[in-house]
Amino acid sequence: MKLSVIIVNYNVKYYLEQCLLSLKASIRNQDIEILVVDNHSSDGSLEYLRPGFPDIVFIANNENTGFSKANNQAIRFAKGEYLLLLNPDTVIGEHTLDTLCRFMDEHADAGALGVKMIDGHGCFLPESKRGFPSPWNSLCKMTGISKIFPRSPLFGKYHLKYLDENSIHQVDVLAGACMMLRKTALDQAGLLDESFFMYGEDIDLSYRISQAGYHNYYVPEKIIHYKGESTKKDWRYIKIFYEAMLIFFKKHFPHHNRFYGFPIYLAIYIAGAIASIKNTLFPPVKYKSIRNTPDNNIVFNTSKKSYEEIISTMDSLKNKKHCFWIYHPEIRTAIASNCILTGEEIAKYDFFRE
Repeated sequence: MKLSVIIVNYNVKYYLEQCLLSLKASIRNQDIEILVVDNHSSDGSLEYLRPGFPDIVFIANNENTGFSKANNQAIRFAKGEYLLLLNPDTVIGEHTLDTLCRFMDEHADAGALGVKMIDGHGCFLPESKRGFPSPWNSLCKMTGISKIFPRSPLFGKYHLKYLDENSIHQVDVLAGACMMLRKTALDQAGLLDESFFMYGEDIDLSYRISQAGYHNYYVPEKIIHYKGESTKKDWRYIKIFYEAMLIFFKKHFPHHNRFYGFPIYLAIYIAGAIASIKNTLFPPVKYKSIRNTPDNNIVFNTSKKSYEEIISTMDSLKNKKHCFWIYHPEIRTAIASNCILTGEEIAKYDFFRE
């Protein structure tokens, strides 16, 4: 088998449905399997999706085991020469799978491959290509120096903004939201480290693939990643995020741990305190309010535009003020960044009328 696509889902059934529809459009005659691991979702994801996607293998967990462990479950089951780790809140183009598999076929030194990710407003996501969070790179990021000199090869190596986002590059770190892996490289590097519950596992895996003698490549193949915008940025989120960085330091830079451990712990408490204050003053909402005006709402009908056309248009019109809707008339669902409309809800908004 050529490719195994692996998706870990947790309570995002509508985003996952859209992702699977885009995958379906991208699969032609390739020998591909899709594996979905559901981490004990409470939104009825499996009951909702199984009838519409009978060819997909769904694996149901009895608890939320975390991103790394759930991916490893599917990896052990997968049969593909290549493995694509894909987030459920992504949308790919009709030729994305072909493009990525062809690149891997032509570059035997490629252990992992990442893509150009844009968010729901069409803006480039800098985590698409990153440098290793070495003590120096992490210090520059945590102190804000990298923001002052974002395009400096010395101070801005964390997000590599000095590398053209529309060109191919060898990079240190790829994003687990869309990472293609060569199975033989993964066999040498090892599975995802399950010490990382939700963040940092992609950094660790990228590092180990490089240590195994392979290269990590970034290619400017565009996809949408809504980037978990409905995730509540609370104390738990901040704690898990920064503790993942600490796990990476302890594992790969143990001789620096005494010096860098304290500032990382300090960052956890400072960032957590700020997040708690923000959540108290501005309580998070599950979905954003929707303005019923055509000026900032742009609707793409999937029966009239391909996913590639939609992604390219969003990339060219990128604007945080724009609300880009992907409307699926066959399932009566419209999805935007942190906004979902289903069924009769769509008829309430004038900008959906043709």
